[in-house]
Amino acid sequence: MSGKEEVIVAGHICLDIIPTMDEKQSSLAALLSPGKLVNIGPAVISTGGAVSNTGIALYRLGSKVKLMGKIGADPFGEAILTLLRQQDPSLVEGMIVSPEANSSYSIVISPPNMDRMFLHSTGANDTYAASDLKQEQLQGAKLFHFGYPPLMKNMFENEGAELVSLLKKVKASGLTVSLDMAKPDPESAAGRGNWREILTQALPYVDVFLPSFEEIVYMLDRERYDLMEKTATDGDLLSYADGVLLAQLSAELIQMGVAIVVIKLGEHGLYVRTTSDEKRFARIGLSSPQQNQFDDWLNCEYISTCYEVDVVGTTGAGDCTIAGFLFGLTRGLTLKESLQSAVGVGAFNVEQADATSGIPEWTAVRDRMNKGWKKRATSLKLVNWHLHEDLIWIGPYHKSPKESVRSE
Repeated sequence: MSGKEEVIVAGHICLDIIPTMDEKQSSLAALLSPGKLVNIGPAVISTGGAVSNTGIALYRLGSKVKLMGKIGADPFGEAILTLLRQQDPSLVEGMIVSPEANSSYSIVISPPNMDRMFLHSTGANDTYAASDLKQEQLQGAKLFHFGYPPLMKNMFENEGAELVSLLKKVKASGLTVSLDMAKPDPESAAGRGNWREILTQALPYVDVFLPSFEEIVYMLDRERYDLMEKTATDGDLLSYADGVLLAQLSAELIQMGVAIVVIKLGEHGLYVRTTSDEKRFARIGLSSPQQNQFDDWLNCEYISTCYEVDVVGTTGAGDCTIAGFLFGLTRGLTLKESLQSAVGVGAFNVEQADATSGIPEWTAVRDRMNKGWKKRATSLKLVNWHLHEDLIWIGPYHKSPKESVRSE
C-alpha cells in the first residue's frame, strides 16, 4: 500500500489463541477440573478486535488503511505485528508499542458441541489514551474509525472523558468520525459505567455510530435490557427488535448529535437512520457525501436483510459489516448502496470460519450483488414499513418532516 491513508482504524486489538479440541467432554466443568490432562490439537492463532477485523476487511475491499491499535513489547505483541504484516507490511506503521504494557490476548476454549469460553486479558488496550494519537498521524486520512471503547479502561473511566478528548481531537482535524461499541460484562467496571452519560458527551463528535441492537439497548435503557434478558427465548434479545423500538433508539442518538445511526441486527440485517438536519450533515467531514448526493443520504430510514449464504462461522461478522458500510461512504456510494455493501461484506465474512479471510475485493462483492444474490425474508415486526423493489425496507420516518418519533 502506498500513498496517503484514506481510513484510520483505531481502538481494541488482541491476539486470539484457539486450541483445536476434538475430544468430546461432558461439560466445561469436567474439562477444567483440577489435575486433569486434556489432549488438544494445534492452536489457531489470529488477531482479533475492531482494529484487526474492521481494518483488514477495509484493506481487503480496497481501501488504504492505517491500523492504530496498542500492544506491548512482548512475544504476543510481536505475534500480532507478524500476522498484520502478512496482510501488508505498511498496515503496522501506525501501531503503538508500549514497553510498559502487556499485549491483549484471548484463549478461546471451544470444545465440540459446547458453547465457547473466553479467557481474556485486556492488556495494553486499557492504557490507550488521546495522547497516543499524534496530530500528524491524521494527515491524509478521510475517516477515523474507533472500536470497542467498553473494552478499554481509559475510554470509559471518568464518564468517558478520555474518549471524548480523543474524538474531539480527530473531529477538529476535519475527518469523518465513526464509532463502534462492544457490550461490556455487566459485572465489570465497564458494565457498571454510566453509558448514557458517556454517549451524551461523546456523540456530538461522532458522525457515524454503529452499535449492535443489544449494545445500544444496554447503554440507553438498562431496565429494558434486563427485562429482555430475563424473558427472551433462548437468550435471543433480537426477538424484541422492531420498527418502533429501532426508531426510538435512533431518534435519541440523532438528538445526541450523530448524523448517521447504523444498528446491527445480527441475522436480521442492518438498520440505518440519518439526520434531517442539513447543517449537521454538512459537518460530517472529509468522507461526507457530495452536495448533489445529500438527498440520497439525508433524513432516511432503511433496513436491509441479510443475503442468503451457508454460514460457516460468525466471528467478526459485525466488524466486517461495518467495513462494508464505511467503504461505501468513503467511495461516494449512495446510502442504499452503502447499506447493500454492508450486508454483502457481512455475508462474505460468515462463509468462512475466521474473521476476515472471506472478504474479497470490492468488485467481487459488487458483482455478486448485481447478479441477483437473494436476500433472506425478515421476521421483524415492521409496522407501516414497505419493501422497495431493490429489497430494502423503507421505514415510516423516511423523509419525514419531523425528526422525533411519531406515535403509532
